[in-house]
Amino acid sequence: MKLHRLDLTGFGPFREHQRVDFDAFDGDGVFLISGRTGAGKSSILDGVSFALYGTVPRYEGGERRLRSDHSFLGDPTEVRLEFTAGERRLRVTRAPEYDRPAKRGGGLTTEPQRAELEELVGDTWIGRAAKPREVALLLDEILGLNAQQFQQVILLAQNRFSRFLLATAAERQTLLRTLFGSRRFEKYRDDLEQRRKDAQRSLDTAGEHARTLLDLAERLIDQQGLRGDGEAADDLAARRAAVTLAGQRASYRLDTRTRERAVAEETAVAAERALADATAQAERLTQLAAARAELADREADAPRIAEDKERLTHARAAEALRAPIDTAARAQQARDEAVEAERGARDEWETGGGAAGDDLHAIIDALTGDLALWAAAAEQEAALPAAEAALSTIERAVAAGTAQVAELDAQQALLPAERERIDRELGDARVRAARAGDLRAECQAVELRRAAAEQAAALAPIASRAEADHAIASAASAEAATTVTVLLQQRLRGHAAELAARLVDGEPCAVCGATAHPHPAEATDAPVTDDDLTAAEEARDRAAEHARRVGEEARAARDALTEALARAGDDLDSLDAALTDLRGRLAAAEVAQDAVAMLERQRTELDDLAVTAAAERDALRARVEEEARLLAAERATLHAQRAQVEAARGGHASVAERVAEATARRDRARTCLAAQEQLAERTRAADAAVRDRDERVTASAFADVDAVTAALLGATEQDALDERIVAHAQALGAVRARLLDLELATVDATDVDLPAAQAARDQAAAAFTAAIEAERDARAAAHQLDDLLRRIDDAYAEVAAVADDADVVTRLADTVAGRAPNTMKMDLETFVLAAELEEIVAAANLRLTEMSAGRYTLHHSDAKASHGRASGLGIDVLDAHTGRLRSPQSLSGGETFLASLALALGLAEVVTNRAGGLRLDTLFVDEGFGSLDPETLDLAMRTLDELRAGGRTVGVISHVEAMKEQLPAQVLVETTPEGPSIIRQDVTAPVA
Repeated sequence: MKLHRLDLTGFGPFREHQRVDFDAFDGDGVFLISGRTGAGKSSILDGVSFALYGTVPRYEGGERRLRSDHSFLGDPTEVRLEFTAGERRLRVTRAPEYDRPAKRGGGLTTEPQRAELEELVGDTWIGRAAKPREVALLLDEILGLNAQQFQQVILLAQNRFSRFLLATAAERQTLLRTLFGSRRFEKYRDDLEQRRKDAQRSLDTAGEHARTLLDLAERLIDQQGLRGDGEAADDLAARRAAVTLAGQRASYRLDTRTRERAVAEETAVAAERALADATAQAERLTQLAAARAELADREADAPRIAEDKERLTHARAAEALRAPIDTAARAQQARDEAVEAERGARDEWETGGGAAGDDLHAIIDALTGDLALWAAAAEQEAALPAAEAALSTIERAVAAGTAQVAELDAQQALLPAERERIDRELGDARVRAARAGDLRAECQAVELRRAAAEQAAALAPIASRAEADHAIASAASAEAATTVTVLLQQRLRGHAAELAARLVDGEPCAVCGATAHPHPAEATDAPVTDDDLTAAEEARDRAAEHARRVGEEARAARDALTEALARAGDDLDSLDAALTDLRGRLAAAEVAQDAVAMLERQRTELDDLAVTAAAERDALRARVEEEARLLAAERATLHAQRAQVEAARGGHASVAERVAEATARRDRARTCLAAQEQLAERTRAADAAVRDRDERVTASAFADVDAVTAALLGATEQDALDERIVAHAQALGAVRARLLDLELATVDATDVDLPAAQAARDQAAAAFTAAIEAERDARAAAHQLDDLLRRIDDAYAEVAAVADDADVVTRLADTVAGRAPNTMKMDLETFVLAAELEEIVAAANLRLTEMSAGRYTLHHSDAKASHGRASGLGIDVLDAHTGRLRSPQSLSGGETFLASLALALGLAEVVTNRAGGLRLDTLFVDEGFGSLDPETLDLAMRTLDELRAGGRTVGVISHVEAMKEQLPAQVLVETTPEGPSIIRQDVTAPVA
């Protein structure tokens, strides 16, 4: 991957557009990014990281202040990076979320974050993605590195690349796990652990299953009485043999019960057949008597059924006249109602001023025309108050707008003088605030040294106490070991007495075999038991472990004290005096910085106020002119409306009153006319209905309307009569047919003894049921015993197979999880990461050996860690001057920088290889060179110079003067007097 150019606009300290052309440094290979502290050198790396990943390493734990504080509200914020990955030339553009002026309505609105990825195809940039998520997914695929990996191998950011060297084993494991994606090995371990637990549960279940089946079989044998005399046994083989014998007895019992059931079945079938014959004969005699009685009842109902038939015939004839009679009655009732309605409507018309002979049609037409004209005038009359109020409102608005325009003109005349005062005070404050960055850096450095001095003062007594505790623990461990030795010697002397104590006359000796024991040995000291010896050994092991742990703590305390003294470099009083002086100077500079920020904010607000006031004045003046034109038009319209309303009122108080009176008169006329027309129509309909009814009754068999009404029946009553008549005829025919059949079937019938046949059948059925139950019980017992015996044999075979599988899975799971037989106590994931770390250390030593002039070499440590911590991820430093391994924390600041740089470069190479061989043609190192002496700085520079082999470009961020002399190719970041920073790129060919 190679970077070509970076464009920054409104980003970090850069307000105006700035560009860094990385291609210009291809000839030099190494270039310097320099500038005063706080000018924005690291912001160039922030821009690269933000363009590719949308994140900035320096702001991971705090506010993401990506937009420049110097930008005005309308200024854009954007980062654009052009780079090559593989054979593809790409350009990514990103902008963070920030507030900008709204395009409509004033105020602010949020500009959402955006991203765009383009590819150069030929001479044309082609869009590949246009949303932040789509750009992120596509870049992940192209780069092959996530943000953390990229910042570890390309952007060696300020105070980040030393973290890997000084990290604890747990922190180093977390970082390596992220860089190499090794969580899958953790899942392998968890899956194997689950398989081990499942295998152990399967083994326990199989064994318990076999014993449970044997218990079930023995309980069944006892319940069925199948156990023989003297067959009780304890061992598994005898218990299984007893189950086999019981199964044979059960089979014999089943044969016997089967024969008994067959005999009982034949007896029960014969008794059931005899009872069925007797029951059928008795049922036929009973049915014959019932049929004769029913026939007599049906014949007695014949006269009543004849009357029902005659009544049903008359009702059906009258039904044809029902509709004319009902129609005539309804028409007469409607005519009577119309008479009453017409009389009421006529009285109301005359009461309201009308006469009996008025032409209602002409009156209605005349009133309808007048109402149409007066309705429009009534609406105008109702709207007059609102129109007059609106006119007053417009008059007041025109007067108020004219006054506001005059006031804005007066305020705008004061703005130039206020802007001149703010600019004058801002220039003075910037001069005072220019030293704040340098003073803050110096103050932070002294604070770190003072904290180290305080830490050293606090660690001195801790280290002394740790040494004393170590001496005490070592003495206690030696004493516990001596106690074990003494007990072992006593145990050896007391072995003969222990053997003698177990001798019994007449039984052979375990040593010589003799049955006579004339001179048994006697104990001389108190006997030493296995429990005594075990307790002493456990006490010795605990003491040894305690002494080892206390020794590690003492060694850690010594290392921490040495490291703190090295970082302090001076006594606490001297550092306090220097810190007090620096803080005073820094406070004055920070006050000036606050003043600069306040004045810049005031100037921005003043500029915004001037623009806003001018726009508001122009808009207000246009609105006042428009309202004046509207006022003239409203006055003319209101005058015309008043004239129309006066003409429509006539002699009434209002147009609405005149409309209401005319509407009521027209409604009375309409009601009266409608009642007259309805009365005439209903009279005609009633006369026609009465004539039709009378004609139909005369033509029928009935004498008059009353006779028809008396003969009418409801539909439900007719249906009931018809059903009763039909049902009687059907029932009479059926009973006669059934009686004939029964008389023919019982010609020779005699009485039967049903109770005797029933008792014989019940006795045979009970015997058959008992035989079936006995056979069922015998068969169930035989089948259960046979099934249990087969399942017992299968269960014990399964136990053997499961035990073999469980042993294999348990050993593999324990090894992968770091338990015995794994002597290194290193799980699978840690083992893989340890191999990666070993490769990283080897790559780092290729450079550290040269940068440290052969003194230091990094060593990968796979020593066991205490308290369950991860083993195999330690890093030690071999000091060639002493020949001893040292903790990385014991290195000085410059030595730590060199070791961290070498380790970071080694990590970059290994991570790059793991990322698919992605070539890294651009590399950045941010700060840290100020802690090196001139000779070591020269070694570090030679190492960086070697990195440019094969066309690689290395960017170094530093303010060390010696590096400015060695690196002619430079990017200079400068702060302007107004506050924002600018970038000047100076490319000079190296001197031959």
